Parts: sequence; C-alpha cells; structure tokens
Amino acid sequence: MRSCDVAIVGAGPYGLSVAAHLGAAGVDYRIFGSPMEFWTKHMPKGMHLKSEGFASSLFDPGSKLTLGAYCAEKGIPYSDRGTPVPLDVFSSYGMEFQRRFVPGLEHERVVMVKRLPTGFQVTLSSGEKFASRRVVIAVGLTHYQYLPSELAGLSKEFVTHSSAHSDLSEFKGRAVAVVGAGASALDLAALLNEIGAKVNVIARVPSIRFQDPPENLEASLIENLRAPVTGIGAGWKLYMCAKMPLVFRMMPENFRIEKVRRILGPAPCWFIRERVVGKVELNLGSTIQAASMQNGRMNLEIAGQGGSKKTIVADHVIAATGFKVDVSRLPLLDAEIISYLRCVDRSPALSSNFESSVKDLYFIGVSAANTFGPLLRFAYGAGFAAPRVSGHLTRTALRAWAPDSTVPNAEAKIEQETAEPAAR
Repeated sequence: MRSCDVAIVGAGPYGLSVAAHLGAAGVDYRIFGSPMEFWTKHMPKGMHLKSEGFASSLFDPGSKLTLGAYCAEKGIPYSDRGTPVPLDVFSSYGMEFQRRFVPGLEHERVVMVKRLPTGFQVTLSSGEKFASRRVVIAVGLTHYQYLPSELAGLSKEFVTHSSAHSDLSEFKGRAVAVVGAGASALDLAALLNEIGAKVNVIARVPSIRFQDPPENLEASLIENLRAPVTGIGAGWKLYMCAKMPLVFRMMPENFRIEKVRRILGPAPCWFIRERVVGKVELNLGSTIQAASMQNGRMNLEIAGQGGSKKTIVADHVIAATGFKVDVSRLPLLDAEIISYLRCVDRSPALSSNFESSVKDLYFIGVSAANTFGPLLRFAYGAGFAAPRVSGHLTRTALRAWAPDSTVPNAEAKIEQETAEPAAR
C-alpha cells in the first residue's frame, strides 16, 4: 500500500487550515473531500453568515489570504463588522484558499478508517486503500443532523433537515412549515417567503431572540473593557471561551457540556428581523403534538401558549433543529475504533493537542467542542485548532514511514494526557 504520515478527512475551514499549515511545514499528508461542501451543498443559496467578516477567515500560516484580503482582490464589499457576509462569497473565498494553499486536495470520499498495528488503513470511495500513520477527522456537521422524535420517523419526501437544502426554488408556490427558532430557521423562512412559498414557523420559544446589530463599530477602550468583542460574540463570558480554550478543557466535564449546550443558543441575525416579522406566520411557544400524512400533505397538530391547539397543513416540513455530535454516527470509523473512543457526551475526549483516546486519531471542529468549548462550533475556531494540531503533528512527524515500521508506543490506546480527570 501507499502510505503517508497524516490523512485529513474533510475539506471545510478546519481541514483546509490544518492542511495549509502542514504543507508549509513540509509534512507528508493527504487530504480528502469536496472543498467547502457543507456551505455549497447544505446551506440555502442567498443566506448570509452569522459571523462578522473579521471572524470568517480560514487560516494559512502567514494569514496572507483573509476574507478581507480576498474581498479586496475581487472588489467585493467588506467590513470587519456590520456588513453581513453572503454565503456565496464565503464559499468562493474558501475554494480560492484551497486552490492557493491546498492544491493537492483529493476530491474523494473516505469511506472507512481502520486501525493497523501501527497507524491506520484508509479506504476511499474509488476503492483505493492506503496506510496513514495519523488521521485527522475534520468532517464538521455533515453527519450530525438532529430531527426531533415527532418528525424523525416520517418520510423524507415530506420531512427533511435544513441541511438537505441548497436550492429552495422547488418550494415556490408551496406551503412549507419550518421548525426551529435559530438562524437557520429564520433564514430559511425569509428566503422561502421571498421566492413565493407560504411559510409557517413553529418554535417552542415564546419569542424570537434576534441578535443585536453592531451599534458602535469603533468601540472605545472603556466599551471594549465592558464587553470585549470576539469572533464568537461580545462580552467577557464569550471572551473567555474564545481566548482560553485550553483553560476550558480543564474544567469539570458537566460544566463543559452545559456551557457548550447553553452558550450561544438559537439567535437569528439582526438583519433577518425585517424580512420575517410581519411577513411570515410565527407560531411561537408552540410544540408539535402529532404529525401525519393526509391526501399527500403533512398535518401538524400543534399546541400553543395557554393550551390553544391548531392544525397546520403543509406540503413539506423543514426541520431547522440543529445538530448533535455523536461520533457513533460517523460511518467512516470502524466499529473497533468507536469502541475504544473515550467520549464526553458522545463527543471524543481529547488531549490538549486534539488527540483522542485512540492513539494518532485526532478530531477538530464541532466534534471537539465538548473538550475545548463553543469556540470550536465556529469556523473562527480554526485559528486556534489549525496551528495547535499542525504544530504537534509537525513536531512528531516521521519523514519516512511505512505501516510496518516501529513507532514507539504505537499500541498504546490511551495516552496519559487524555486520562486527566478533566477529560474523563
């Protein structure tokens, strides 16, 4: 078999940023996937990012190609704060980043990763099998879609997750129920309404919590001290999460899980408010009691505030109900690897270098959030993860390696660092 030192699975902001760093360091790596696939195939055309411009860059070692630099090259309107970033601009920027810094990307899908006595066997969709000493999983949200139980068992012809839609034109003139109260739900509602769909939003929350617009783009020193601005939001709580992920990792497990779950909950962007309020029907404080099909349409029985009940009839239901990390749902990981993974609420417990309890297997992106905090739920977190992971991989690289070579401690399942109480 062919072999390499590092195999990177996934070509989103995290995978591409790590690859850019490894390439600059001369590490022998291969990377697989479709560049920016989640943004180009699993998010609706016409939407804008929730993140500000300064927090929406990928990370090469010298920070040469930021989103701001790309927009300046192309003559695209841009500002660090206050100018919403269109999805298509971010996607095009990511693909340009790939062309410049990760030209060796292989547009193939990894279908299986298995443990070898030393390293891993990686199988591609083409049938090729090769050996890699280390593997970095950077699959993002792709396999973690969450559907509530009342919708999970229904036909995909009538009920889909929001990530199933890029082109919404098929819903023109149709009745669509959108379930959820976050950015994805309200973005979808606005876009569907604007193409001529009849939209009903169903959400458990009694009111929609829109983000506040950035009122002062040139904040004073005093204002920054009161509420410092970070790539994931403003305030000291978010500042700690953005600047101290290694400290967050040392916190007790229950604390970390709760903070990742509660911090930065559903909050549509400020610029969406005027596109939905008064323009689509908002059924707030409502829960779906039953869902059934009748005459080729979906009947949703919902209970509202004060015990009121109504039935919403829709041609299609889109569940913008978010994602829940569960590594057992990753079909590319062999069952033996899954069985050896120590987890934190179904997410892999990681060392300070992002290594899991399976030696030489690393997880970055949202899969690492329960270890390092909510920073890892955003592309902005690649600025922390990429140099840290790539630095570790570079320091421990073997310039010439074969799957039958002797690697110290290659059979160790758990390194001492991942056995720290905070990671259990």
